[in-house]
Amino acid sequence: MDTGTPATETPAPQVWPTLRATDARALIRFLTDAFGFREVVSYGEGEFVGHAELAWPEGGGVMLGSVRETAPDEWPGLPGSFSAYVVTADPDGVHARAVAAGARITAALHETDYGSRDFAAADPEGNHWYFGTYPGAPRPAPGS
Repeated sequence: MDTGTPATETPAPQVWPTLRATDARALIRFLTDAFGFREVVSYGEGEFVGHAELAWPEGGGVMLGSVRETAPDEWPGLPGSFSAYVVTADPDGVHARAVAAGARITAALHETDYGSRDFAAADPEGNHWYFGTYPGAPRPAPGS
């Protein structure tokens, strides 16, 4: 299948984990300061964030927004119910940054039995973030 992306370019993310936040502006600041995400866009007025995108410097990203006070909400995830594994070549550096920013570390840096170096932290909303070197199993060849 031709995606239109040259083989030398990393394609734009096609799967976006999403989460809701009680204080989305504070969560954006935390995720950029503590973990190193980069704010790409943020739409909304005042403290309300209708839509924000944060890029992970090594590829991919997350979308988030403020909890909606009115029903129905087409994205029903509750604050604090999100978790993600984020691949990084530098878990020690991300860990040091997270500690310096006051993140609550929920699992210390450690080596896994499958060869990854990992740690985990919780954000102020109660979401769980896992960082490590494991990039996932090799993808099957197209058509396999």
